[in-house]
Amino acid sequence: MAQVSKDPFSGAVLAGGRSKRFGSNKAMANYQGQTLLCHVLQSLTEAHERFVIANQPISSVNVPIYPDLIKTGSPMSGLHSALTYANHSWVAVAACDLPNLNTTYWRFLYNAKGDSQAVVIKHENGRLEPLAALYHRTALPIIETRLRTNQFSLHALMADLNTTYVASQPFALGGLFKNINKPEDL
Repeated sequence: MAQVSKDPFSGAVLAGGRSKRFGSNKAMANYQGQTLLCHVLQSLTEAHERFVIANQPISSVNVPIYPDLIKTGSPMSGLHSALTYANHSWVAVAACDLPNLNTTYWRFLYNAKGDSQAVVIKHENGRLEPLAALYHRTALPIIETRLRTNQFSLHALMADLNTTYVASQPFALGGLFKNINKPEDL
């Protein structure tokens, strides 16, 4: 498959959560014949490198797995780690529980990036999708400051970054943002 751009970007899947509501390692749950983690990794096939951020063992994936560098138990730690480990300036960051993401979605975000530090979907009701977003490594100092001061809200982070907000209308149908939080969501 052709790459999104000549400019390389990394793809990171965050799978380091505790899965409290799910009851077991959600990343390894079977969804339509493969793990949730594999679905999300497949959505990132156009990335020039792919890896997983996880704080527990994960088997059966053929990509590097890295732990959080600053362990807070928050997705902000995963985002920080993804931007730190990445070999490229732009990083597509996805939660492991969004199995319906696809390459078209990531291409759309990448093409909207301009000179921002983040590209995130903003729904009509104002809700954001910060765990299915594109981030630039220039956001690292701001993220590190937020981690040091125990400010873990990804939504609040968007206000601190030069963020491009993209309307969700092109993706509203088809359950692209279906989130698997409990076994019955499968």
